[in-house]
Amino acid sequence: MSKLAIFGGKPIRTELFSAYNTIGDEEIAAVTGVLKSGVLSRYLGCWHPDFYGGPQVQAFEKLWAEKNDAKYAISVNSNTSGLITCLGAAGIQPGDEVIVSPYSMSASAISPVFWGGIPVFADIDEHSFCLSAETIEPKITENTKAILVVHIFGHPADMDPIMELAKKHNLIVIEDCAQAPFGKYKGRFVGTLGHMGIFSLNYHKHIHTGEGGVITTNDDKLAEKCQLIRNHAEAVADDKGVEDYTNLFGMNLRLPEIEAAIGIEQLKKIDDLLASRIQNAKFLNDKLKKFDYLDTCVPAHGNMTCSNCSCENKDCLHCYYVQPIKYFAKKNQGLSREKYLKALSAELPSSYMREEDPLISGGYVKPLYLQQIYQRKKINFHGRSADSYNYNKGICPVAERMYEEELILHEFMRPSMSQSDLEQVVEAFEKVDKYMSEIIEGQNRY
Repeated sequence: MSKLAIFGGKPIRTELFSAYNTIGDEEIAAVTGVLKSGVLSRYLGCWHPDFYGGPQVQAFEKLWAEKNDAKYAISVNSNTSGLITCLGAAGIQPGDEVIVSPYSMSASAISPVFWGGIPVFADIDEHSFCLSAETIEPKITENTKAILVVHIFGHPADMDPIMELAKKHNLIVIEDCAQAPFGKYKGRFVGTLGHMGIFSLNYHKHIHTGEGGVITTNDDKLAEKCQLIRNHAEAVADDKGVEDYTNLFGMNLRLPEIEAAIGIEQLKKIDDLLASRIQNAKFLNDKLKKFDYLDTCVPAHGNMTCSNCSCENKDCLHCYYVQPIKYFAKKNQGLSREKYLKALSAELPSSYMREEDPLISGGYVKPLYLQQIYQRKKINFHGRSADSYNYNKGICPVAERMYEEELILHEFMRPSMSQSDLEQVVEAFEKVDKYMSEIIEGQNRY
């Protein structure tokens, strides 16, 4: 009988991996304190001291701003609502174009539509998987008003050239930092490099409050607009004495006290959680780089910093929401990525709280412009021909190649992984490599 699990052999591991759970006694005590206070939310949708929320919300925002070296932190109820808020604060109007990534969670691209904006997709850099100045510049037109950069997988985009391009064309830059909290680029925190940044606090992120998000900015006017849009702007602006009424109709996008209290405790853990991710990623990089058909995307600088950016001071930080690996079938006797992953996944189980979802997968997301809302042109193009906007397959070849052929993502570097867990992961990669000829010969069996 074959020794490979996919052909009936004994897998490297049968026990589920530990759940990734950062909630502990500290969060339970904090929530209990809020419940005992009876103040679960203290926002008022009018110009009043409580317009800014209750004591936990304001304490959480203050702590987040301090830890990010930002002037302002504005909490919201999700990263998605934060993106919508930021685009509203940026003044996006019907027909304005916003350059977005095709390789991200769908909200990153669709958020401009809430203000009548039109998403324009630029391709990703094949090393960082983020937008770059080189991919953005050809997409700029007289209608472009903003760039929405995603620091995907925890890897900071190469921001200085992007900011130079934005300055040249008078564009607002918004950073989607959902997967990169406390990542650094040239010694500066992501979320403070553009005009605004937005972070996610939902359940599978580095730290979480259930749902939630945080906007960061150093701009007084943008901060005020974000605060207004978050909390019923039209009911507040007159009494507050606001002068610029662009997009000042607000929503209820507020983070409650319980989530803020959890967030305060979670923030106290972030340094250790990041250090664990980086240490685990380094271990796996060092062990897997021997396979010539895998590119473990080893960062170019010391201390596991970002790869292939223009840094000269080497002070960047990749914070590993997931760990990307590129797979080259041509270097592995033509075995497809999907067949390789099936053999590998058979050796390793999922984890608690994940049901059947594997901790390793291929492709990430289908390039967003291939979703039906774009393919069927169900966006208001505000009097322009829909044919003016190309959402056809082929417009972002790097993103398509990563999705269809090359990219593998795994979560084995999570802080919940023990050294023994990591060694079993490496053992699984080694076992699959050892019996690769058997996989290739029997690939039609699975």
